Amino acid sequence: MNVHAIRAIYYFEMARTFRAPLQSIASPVISTILYFVVFGSAIGSRMDMIDGVPYGVFIVPGLIMLTVIIQSVANASFGIYFPKYLGTIYEPLSAPISPFEMVAGYVGAASTKSILLGLIIFAVAHLFVPVTVAHPFVMILFLFLTSFAFSLLGFIIGICARNFEQLNIVPTLILTPLVFLGGSFYSIQILPSLWQQITLFNPAVYLISGFRWSFFDVADVPVFWSLIAILFFCSALLAVVSWIFTTGYRLKK
Repeated sequence: MNVHAIRAIYYFEMARTFRAPLQSIASPVISTILYFVVFGSAIGSRMDMIDGVPYGVFIVPGLIMLTVIIQSVANASFGIYFPKYLGTIYEPLSAPISPFEMVAGYVGAASTKSILLGLIIFAVAHLFVPVTVAHPFVMILFLFLTSFAFSLLGFIIGICARNFEQLNIVPTLILTPLVFLGGSFYSIQILPSLWQQITLFNPAVYLISGFRWSFFDVADVPVFWSLIAILFFCSALLAVVSWIFTTGYRLKK
């Protein structure tokens, strides 16, 4: 394994993030703070507890997941799309590095950025509400797996996109609604029984539910199924990435 190649791609992508800290870090953090202010303070103070947890505290895992999912996709998709757009993708493709090493560099950097943002938001949440974590190891595990899975998805989107509009279709029109409807701001148990069953087809439900269980020991679906769902998602995305490099699908244009 060419560790130097992975490190070069990883450091380059991380340096690109810190060259624009307002856009890469401050913007998503400020957006999440607004959610805390509006939903946690203004609305949360007037709402009943959910599963014995104050509403302002209950939404913290959902807000972290929302940011991690969207930022993972955005970071990975832009990271691989710009080399295609500028024509510099030929350099890593012609270099003596394997597809695994190339993907590890880009996806590893995108995952690191998203995990960093998730931890920053977790720290900021303490300024607004008292947050405790019942299962810290499970929290870190879900944070890592979610950032890794959606960084893979972002990598695939960046490879397949032909323009900037296509680059933003999936995060804006698909992922954001799925996360909002996946229990970020509420428990699906409050929905009518029919809608509860329909909501179970939303993959975001399993991610948010498992992550929330690590905080409060309560979940909408068993944490075992949440882990199975995220591992299946990772496996499916790895298979797609492998197929892309095997066939060369849209790697150069």
